[in-house]
Amino acid sequence: MSHVNVGIIGLGNVGMGALTILAENADQIELKLGFRLNVRAVCSRNVQTKRLPEGLGDVYITSNWREVVTHPEVDIVTELVGGTGVAREMIETAIENKKSVVTANKELMAICGASLWDRAIAAGINLAMEASVCGGIPIHAVLREGISGDRITELYGILNGTSNFILTEIEKRGAAFDEVLAEAQRLGYAEADPSADVDGYDARSKLAILAALAFGEKITPSDIYTEGIRRLSPTDFQYAHRLGHTIRLVCAARQTSQGVILSVRPSLIPLSTILASVQGAYNAVWVRGQYGADTFYYGRGAGSLPTGVAVVSDLMRVAREIRNGSPERVSPFAHERLGEYKPIPVTQQTRAFYIRFRVQDRPGIIAALAGILAAKNISLDAVLQLPCDTKHNLPFVITVEPTSEQSLREALESMSNLDFLLEEPLALPMETAL
Repeated sequence: MSHVNVGIIGLGNVGMGALTILAENADQIELKLGFRLNVRAVCSRNVQTKRLPEGLGDVYITSNWREVVTHPEVDIVTELVGGTGVAREMIETAIENKKSVVTANKELMAICGASLWDRAIAAGINLAMEASVCGGIPIHAVLREGISGDRITELYGILNGTSNFILTEIEKRGAAFDEVLAEAQRLGYAEADPSADVDGYDARSKLAILAALAFGEKITPSDIYTEGIRRLSPTDFQYAHRLGHTIRLVCAARQTSQGVILSVRPSLIPLSTILASVQGAYNAVWVRGQYGADTFYYGRGAGSLPTGVAVVSDLMRVAREIRNGSPERVSPFAHERLGEYKPIPVTQQTRAFYIRFRVQDRPGIIAALAGILAAKNISLDAVLQLPCDTKHNLPFVITVEPTSEQSLREALESMSNLDFLLEEPLALPMETAL
């Protein structure tokens, strides 16, 4: 075989980015592989409206994905459709036809990637998914091979570029959440329905995949504690800065004596840490190993060409293994088999917390709140109140010393009936381990 043929299903931003790279960088790819990587077939529902890059050669064009996965000359099927319905059917049909698969589908891989890998191995073909997390950052390759000799103890990530763009714009400009969200939608960072991004579900799927690679356990995304960013305001950043911190949507995975604790939630992180400097739509992952200590990975988390690079790099790896190796060389999940994950509640963690209140001001408020916290053996660290023009909607912050999250939740529940509160308190963990 003098070449390996590729079929691409889905010609959105990522699909067109991958095609552009395959066309414009074909000679360099051939130099690296020692053989040609050809695009043999492409598929999109509106394929006739797409302008394909020049230089692809003889390409079969169709709107029927089954014609790609059953095409006798296609060696690797590239699924870039997304979702968990028809995309799963595409991958399963490709496996049945003994076609290797490359996908950027984070949601599907988080839910059933391990079982699809088992089916791929049984069929003697490969499954690769580098583009499913962090766009142009090769974090899969890092965990799968680059630092595979280490024992991962902690992993922290900023894994959703839309949320990070929104948070850093609120921080820089002092604009309200709704205003920045509307701007993110105009710029194409956020969808018309932004819930997957701003409510943390996109990041949750990505964390499920990374935790599987890092810890060798089969993670169900719904088992991950998840909070979004809708309640954050410029006021929260003002107080965070006063404390020497900023706020990011942090994806955290920690190995404890009880097991792995996973969470996706807005958290305060020290301004002195490298993770705090991640701005805009960029992603980053901080990995801590027992032997290799800390490593950090940073880059564009989305975008046509950065994610297209990840897709093409996967195509090259799979093509090499079709020509020279075995699909079982390295599992996409970095472990031969994944263990069954037993969810560990985040309430078992001990953390310092930032608690922001909005109140109708009157005497005795601090005493009442401090009494509730003391009843749960929670010690105050600081009380902060920035100048405010109105006493009818007064924000202030209490930080507490490290305490069990369970105790804090019980205290917040006891506060729920206090008549001076205008909304429920916002409690954010303060990450000190970074």
